Amino acid sequence: MTAPVKSGSYAPDRVEMIALRGLPMVHQGMDLARLIADGLEAAPLALQDDDIVVVAQKVVSKAEGRIVRLADVTPSEEAHRRGHETGKDPAVVQLILDESTEVLRQGEQVIIVEHRLGFVMANAGIDQSNAAPGHAILLPLDPDASALRLAAALGKRYGCRIGVIIIDSFGRAWRNGTVGHAIGVAGLQALLDLRQSPDLAGRLMQVTEVGLADEIAAGASALMGQGTEGKPVVIVRGFSGLRDEAGTVRSLLRPRARDLFR
Repeated sequence: MTAPVKSGSYAPDRVEMIALRGLPMVHQGMDLARLIADGLEAAPLALQDDDIVVVAQKVVSKAEGRIVRLADVTPSEEAHRRGHETGKDPAVVQLILDESTEVLRQGEQVIIVEHRLGFVMANAGIDQSNAAPGHAILLPLDPDASALRLAAALGKRYGCRIGVIIIDSFGRAWRNGTVGHAIGVAGLQALLDLRQSPDLAGRLMQVTEVGLADEIAAGASALMGQGTEGKPVVIVRGFSGLRDEAGTVRSLLRPRARDLFR
């Protein structure tokens, strides 16, 4: 269920986004909250109430050990077939199948699936960039839970209530190019329901819902970059009134019955 808000009440006149530099390469077992806190201190910057910490999925996955050595994967007959049809490594295809509930489309070097977490995405979010040769990085097992742990640890350290968004880059059905999307949310409303709120003409809006976590994710992703920038954490400051201790990414997922692309 989305949270109803007053028209315009969520939209500040100014937002600040600050990318943290100098974070080390993340490896399995590292305390990601501590690494972020170290980066904040080096900035120097302290978190405050209503700050939103946006974290790239890849560093979360690395810290949580979601890395697979491709040589350890045994491709199935289906993985070999789809690998031949798409030009993808059958071991990677097997990981895609393992992480998915359904294959929706496929083409050259891409397999569109419904991920086990409910996301419709290319290649189940599995990535080999910034991974050791012969390895692939999977999405976190439960990105909402990962976000909640970070929010609790960082909030306790700085004595404030913050939100956390874990993001990944998705393609879009209507447009070219990848854009940052939320895959895990904690401490804030991900989807705002503006239905029955008045527009500037005084008419009540009938269908407008705002995927605010995705809008924030896209902005933060533009600061992070996609290559060698090494800025996997962005602090977003300026929003207020978005707190929701029960907030998760699930509210952003369109029900299958309303998905006109399937």
